Parts: sequence; C-alpha cells; structure tokens
Amino acid sequence: MLTLGVVLEALTGSGAGTYGALPLSRRVITDAVIDSRLTIPGCLFVALPGEKVDGHAFVADAFRRGAAVALVDKEVPGFDAVDLQGGTLDPAALPSADPKQPLHLCLRTADSLKALQTIAAAWRARLSDLRVIGITGSVGKSTTKELTANVLAARYPTLANESNLNNEIGLPLTMLKITEAHRCVVLEMGLYVPGDIAFLCGIAKPQVGVLTMVGPVHLERAGSLEAIINGKAELVEALPADGTAILNVDDEHVRAMASRTKAKVFMYGLDPQADLWSDNIEGLGLEGVSFDMHYAGETLHVHLPLLGQHSVHTAMRASAAGLVEGLNWQEILGGLLTPSTQLRLVAVTGPRNSLLIDDTYNASPDSMIAALNLLGELDGRKVAVLGDMLELGEFEEKGHRMVGARAVEMVDLLLAVGAKAGWIADEAQAQGIPADRISRFATAAEAGEYLKKTIGEGDVVLVKGSRALHLDEVVLSLEVPE
Repeated sequence: MLTLGVVLEALTGSGAGTYGALPLSRRVITDAVIDSRLTIPGCLFVALPGEKVDGHAFVADAFRRGAAVALVDKEVPGFDAVDLQGGTLDPAALPSADPKQPLHLCLRTADSLKALQTIAAAWRARLSDLRVIGITGSVGKSTTKELTANVLAARYPTLANESNLNNEIGLPLTMLKITEAHRCVVLEMGLYVPGDIAFLCGIAKPQVGVLTMVGPVHLERAGSLEAIINGKAELVEALPADGTAILNVDDEHVRAMASRTKAKVFMYGLDPQADLWSDNIEGLGLEGVSFDMHYAGETLHVHLPLLGQHSVHTAMRASAAGLVEGLNWQEILGGLLTPSTQLRLVAVTGPRNSLLIDDTYNASPDSMIAALNLLGELDGRKVAVLGDMLELGEFEEKGHRMVGARAVEMVDLLLAVGAKAGWIADEAQAQGIPADRISRFATAAEAGEYLKKTIGEGDVVLVKGSRALHLDEVVLSLEVPE
C-alpha cells in the first residue's frame, strides 16, 4: 500500500525500506488531491501554485478536512515543513507524532508538481503485476477509456482516470489511487504539445497502447497535423517489446504507426484484413447500433446501447483490449453491456414532445460529423444547433465547412452559434440548405430563446459545440422535467 515511507523514499531517492523502521513512515496515504474540498482522512494534499489560485493558501483547509501530508514548495504560515528541497532527509527530522493522532506534516520540495510526478512514478514501479492500458487519439479517448475499463472489469479489478484527468497533473493523481488489489488501470492520455504523451508514459509505463484516430484537434497549440501525429505516436513508441499497440486500420495516420513501435501490433477497423473487424453495421437511432464483429474465424452478432455508428469503433477498441488481456467473448460482451456503457451523449425530452440530443462535451470536425450521422438516423424534423469548434488552427475554416457540407444531408433546420460556426452556415447554404432554414446567433442564450419558439411537435434537436460556447445551457433551458 502507499505509505508515507514510500513517499519519502521517492522524494529522496532512497532504497525501499529506508524509512520503514519509523512508525510515522507506516502511515497509509489514502488518496492524493489538489483541491482541498476533495480531501479525505489520511490523504496527500498537493499544493500547486497557479496564476489565479495558489494551493498553498488551502493547506490549512486540507488539514482541517483530514489530510495527513501536504506537498509544498514554499513556506506556509502556521506550519513547519520538513525540508526536502535538497533531495535528502535525515530521519531524525521527522516529527515523533503519535500514530493514533491526526498527522499534519508539510513536506517542502523544490517543485510540488514534480514531486507529485516523482511519487507517482515510484509507486508505479512498485506495482510489478499491474497492467497499464494507455489510450490516446484526437477523438473518442474518453468513451474508449470508459468502455475499455468496463470490459476489463469483467475479470480484473480495474481503475480508470476520472473525467478528463489525462494530463501531467491528473494522470499522477490517478496513479496514486491504485492499490495492490488493482490488476488493470486504463489511462486516457491527452496531448497539448509534442512530448506530453512521452512524459506521461514515463510515469505510467503502459504495456498496451490504444490509438483511436488522428485529426486536427488542438492544432492551434500543437502547430501542425504532423506534430499531432508525432505526439500521438509517442504512446506506441513507449511500449515495450512484449507490449501491444492497438491501432485503427481505417485511419491512415494511425495505421502507419505500426512501423514506429517495437510492440506487437493489433489492428481493428472495418477492413477484413484487420485482426478484429466489423461489418453489417446498422444504426438503430436511440436503440443503439447493431453489427457483426469478426475475430480469428469467429463472428459475433452484437447489439449495443451506444448511439451512432461511429460507436462501433469504440466497441472494437474496448474488445481488442479485452482480447489482448486474455478475456473471453462472454466477459467482453458483458463489459460492453454494463449499465454505464452509454457515455457522454445524452437524450432528454424537450418542449412539445421533442427530443434533445445533448452532445455538448466537446467538438471537432470528426465528432461533429458523427453526431450529424446519428441525427440522420432518427425520426422527426431534424434540427442541429452547432457551435464553434475551437483550437483547429490552420484547419479552422476547412473543418467548419466540412461540417456544413455534411449538415446539408442530415438537417432540416440549422442554427449556427458563434463567429466560426458562420462557416458551417455558409457552406450549408452554398450546398443547398435554403437561407430561410438557417439561423445564426452570437450566443447560446440567443439560440435557446429562438428554439423555445420554433421547436415543433416531435422535433429531434442535436446540440453540439466546443465547451467554451456553453451550449449545454441551451439543453438545460429546454429540458422538460420528468
């Protein structure tokens, strides 16, 4: 289990057991948090300095809530700190606290974030039997992570990083939630700039890497599509020779990553040459999707409560991870059908017996087009409320126009929200949607007010855009309580 002794050994570079004889070092660390409001008794609070909020101002609050240890990198008024800035520690410097009494111990390091990452890497190194599955890609990371965790949990005690804790802070926090009882951990890995995923792999040491697809998401930060491809490829490049890279055969950029790994390659997709492939795909609207999945001469007829035909790839990724980890088909299909299988996209009732499809978590050209494809499967007048897609860089106008072109085939009424979404409207009109069926709005609130007046009986309304547009407020303003 994670103890204070393990933390001290990690921060000082000492050998295992260096502080084991000290009663204080046997204190169990129950969790690690950076928000004092999430503190539980016995946890580690990491005080991170920030531009707007400095975690050091909340050390006292964390201790009041039961934290045992705080990682700090500067003086905290009212609390003495054991100094670890030099990377060494005299055991005599530790307080002789009563092991039965609350512990309020500040450990001062040169950099509290680096200290968190160092502890996480050291803890991972101790978990020799742990299987780590890393997941990255431009679209579909989070849903793949959740579904993969569901599948693996059918046999193994499994942990996955919560929400979008997929960066240099969130991933180490997740690692410190792992116990010796866990056998698998599924980690989404986000890319902001090249080098990020390689850094995360240095902490997590994944044996399996899953690539979804590569597109111009966050192009503005990464700089170019080539930089994004190289950044995502860092996951397969970090895999060991006895590991497995699970790659999307239908994405040329991901498929080409097979030459960049020393690990075994497992291909999935719609191509019959893939190791795991699917056909006979039928979108069933809100009833989910059905398809045939083929592997090693076997064919499985699958019906899942996942919305949209793009979900077939998500199911194949999770299934591939299950196969790599030795699960049988009964376990895999059971995991795919767990109650939490339908993720992110939510359908709720709106005014006049309308249906609101809330897909406001994030947006990229690929995910926007996939959502429009789902809208096309549903009965009723089809209304799309589409907002700006941010951080597309040089792909910005082209990405929005791609969505507009697809909307022509799928929607009866188009509402564009935000300045960039104007390109969606422009392209849709240029390719055939009459101008009187296209409306443009500066804000989500304006679009919501318009919808309240125009939604008709039985309409189906898709709402999607980048989170900064706050389009979720449109759904909240229209949702009819059950």
